[in-house]
Amino acid sequence: MIVNVLFYAFGAILVAAALGVITARNPVHCALFLVAAFLNSAVIWLLLEAEFLAVTLVVVYVGAVMVLWLFVVMMLDVDVARLRQGFTRYAPLGALIALIVVAQIGLVVWVRNLGLGDLPVPDPKPAGYSNTAELGKLLYTQYLYPFEIAAVILLVAIVAAIALTLRRRKESKYVDPAQQIAVPREDRVPIVKMPSEGTGEDRGERREA
Repeated sequence: MIVNVLFYAFGAILVAAALGVITARNPVHCALFLVAAFLNSAVIWLLLEAEFLAVTLVVVYVGAVMVLWLFVVMMLDVDVARLRQGFTRYAPLGALIALIVVAQIGLVVWVRNLGLGDLPVPDPKPAGYSNTAELGKLLYTQYLYPFEIAAVILLVAIVAAIALTLRRRKESKYVDPAQQIAVPREDRVPIVKMPSEGTGEDRGERREA
């Protein structure tokens, strides 16, 4: 009973936060509403005993992606009026996507009416059960090779991104430290030590003398 109450409560907050994402006029408020939507989604995942997905949603999306996006939105000078000018241009596409989502929700409701909702509920897991441990066993046993291939692809993507940012531009001017050190002593700029002229009072005394 308490699980159903929590599900509907956090589900309602999730729907309200999702509506706030698309209705808020300030981009920063949209980002904050999206953070709230992610947090409520994580709670629903916990109710479904999928703690790994809940923690991943909080750590990856809320703790990294959304915080980065929020700081970028706050630092950039976003012209909200200019963004609103393209609303009518993309309204048909948005309406089409909304119709597709509504059709998918209707399909889910229709499938439940076929009797699939009468299936028995899985038994709750024991207290010592770890969803994360079970997922780790599958990744490093049955799905080890796909996991390693995905890791190699991500590593290649990271190296390629770093290589693209370190390209030498023709118009850029830089100094090679190795060439600076290899310059012989006679070609270097000599440093001449000269005596100081003293203060203004000293220079006046010299003139009088």
